[in-house]
Amino acid sequence: MTELDAVQRLVGHVRVTLGGGPFSAPGGWSHMGAVICDASFQARRKYESTVRPRIERLQEAWPDAVTVRGFRDRIAAEDLAVAMDFNSPRRVATAHGIADLLAANGVDTREDLRTWLDDRSHRGDLRAVKGVGPKTVDYIGNLVGRSQVAVDVHLRAFAADAGVPGLKYEQLRAAYEAAAAVLGQEPGGLEHAVWRFTSRAARGRGGAVGGL
Repeated sequence: MTELDAVQRLVGHVRVTLGGGPFSAPGGWSHMGAVICDASFQARRKYESTVRPRIERLQEAWPDAVTVRGFRDRIAAEDLAVAMDFNSPRRVATAHGIADLLAANGVDTREDLRTWLDDRSHRGDLRAVKGVGPKTVDYIGNLVGRSQVAVDVHLRAFAADAGVPGLKYEQLRAAYEAAAAVLGQEPGGLEHAVWRFTSRAARGRGGAVGGL
């Protein structure tokens, strides 16, 4: 299958299942503790029922964690697993690793991180944090208001239904980005529309988890 074939199939499937839009991105969070924890805890979990409520409670309980500095102060003094009500040492370690990396690079606010991600070499820096895959890197960008495609199990399922199975992460992300351009949509808006559509279908089958 050529890249053009993949894009055309995605475009056709979007038009049939989702219509013509417009598709709006969710906007993410302004609270950096929320950004870091969302990115660290969401993979393979039911987002709306398990992750989002915990992120919202964290923002209320830790208003000073709106910056990376404030978040690091909190997790130095308190157990993040308790604050998130989420017993996963691996995910807690990922949150600590992301926070430490951002602090070491002078990234403290949402706008700092959004600007920092302009340099594509910083994708590799984030990937060096244990537990951070390519999807998480793109997902972090969306959490701070960038417009990116973070390919998870839902976007893969939608692509498979469109007749575009088995592409590598970068290939499928590029196909979605090109499809968004053809459709006149922002990449992040198309991604969220596809995710919402497919996750609702998965909930109907008893699924609906995030993915790496």
